[in-house]
Amino acid sequence: MTSVGVRPESGPVTPAPKGASRRYRVVWRWHFYAGLFVAPILVVLAVTGSIYLFKEPFEEWRYQDVRTLAAPVTAARPLAEQIAAAQRTHPGAGVLSVIPPSAPDRTTRVILMGTESGPFAQGISVYVDPGSLRVLGEIDDSATFMRVVRTVHGELLAGKAGDRIVETAACWALILAATGAYMWWRGPARRRAPRRGRPRLRRVHALTGVGAGAVVVFLIISGLPWSGVWGDAFQRLQDTTGSTSPSADAFPHTSTVPALSGDLSAEPDAKVPWAAELLPVPSSGDPGHGAHGPAAGVLQPGAIPVERALSSARPVLRDCRPADCEVKVLLPKDKEGVYTVVAAPRADPSASRTVHVDQYSGQVLVSFGWQEYGLLAKAVEQGIALHEGRRYGVVNLLVMLGACLALLTLVVTGVWMWWKRRPDGRAGAPARTGDRRTTWGVAAIMAVLGVLFPLAGLTMVAVLLLDRLVIRRVPALRRIF
Repeated sequence: MTSVGVRPESGPVTPAPKGASRRYRVVWRWHFYAGLFVAPILVVLAVTGSIYLFKEPFEEWRYQDVRTLAAPVTAARPLAEQIAAAQRTHPGAGVLSVIPPSAPDRTTRVILMGTESGPFAQGISVYVDPGSLRVLGEIDDSATFMRVVRTVHGELLAGKAGDRIVETAACWALILAATGAYMWWRGPARRRAPRRGRPRLRRVHALTGVGAGAVVVFLIISGLPWSGVWGDAFQRLQDTTGSTSPSADAFPHTSTVPALSGDLSAEPDAKVPWAAELLPVPSSGDPGHGAHGPAAGVLQPGAIPVERALSSARPVLRDCRPADCEVKVLLPKDKEGVYTVVAAPRADPSASRTVHVDQYSGQVLVSFGWQEYGLLAKAVEQGIALHEGRRYGVVNLLVMLGACLALLTLVVTGVWMWWKRRPDGRAGAPARTGDRRTTWGVAAIMAVLGVLFPLAGLTMVAVLLLDRLVIRRVPALRRIF
């Protein structure tokens, strides 16, 4: 989609701006083809991104009937009983995690293992009244509206192939930003705005790019760590430099099982009924105990209550304010597992923390958080919070929304300019320069960008081959391009 060397047919192709160099023509041609082919995907990304910015207020409104109680709870039942009430709605389903109420008028969220538990959904959320144990409702997290929006945003509902398409479009959008900035600096758009027509449209396009370009570029770069090819390469760079987020496997996560030949009743913190003293301690993943996976959430004989594990972790989570921080409890997966308490702040990633609590004694085994993050991992986490418009409240959200609207404006004005100038039956690409030195110079710069962004580089090569082997040899295609 470049200065592919096809000699344009005769037609009303707009000449380069007065005084523009040959280099301008080559850059314009790259900019034109890149924008023409990735425009539809950028529209999808901008629209879905704008919607997803409002995920939390939307879901708070949409699911208020199951998340909020009519009256505050004065005496809550034990979390173990609340978990059991949730499990009765799906007999045999494992418990992935429990999110205790953040306020007296909020429900307890018990997340059960569902048919799908991919990266964007954890399963089925069952909401329980902490006082009466009444189940107010359940939500399949894999089928919510915002889940669909995010899947479209990340992979166009096309799995791995869609992820690669989105990543390719994002990489080309960075090239569009670079070529567009050059064209604005060297082109006529910096002159006084004309009153009407395509020059005025071009000025709106250019000034929108200049005004919002930095934020749009940030949106793209902060989203690339989620992508398949570039994201995997970036993760390898983090691993190589040791600049990653902490792995739970790097810390102790095993409870000390009382060495009492199965007689757990002699352990002060592990009282169980007499009839169960000598029974083998089951693993939560054992068949016959209603488990469908390694995290079935079956409490072990002698395990402390969930409340006590949470209470042990609370002093470590002092930076996690209930109004802006979700606390999630993962139950031990077997007799040697631990309670894992995770604090996930909405705004400031530096307040995140993971705590392992011994399931028998309630002792905090380890606590790790922001201090253990590497530099690159910290940058990614802060970038994600900014990308999703939650780092600095409403201001952050409005800036990201403005960037999405600016991207839509760029696409609409760019396509509009093309539509107004295109000759009948032709693509209307900017004229190709015959200066090989200029062409090869710009191509070298594009090759560097292709190495930095591999999928963009692969598509560059594919288009050049398509031009050489197909377009130049088919007269009908030559007339179009």
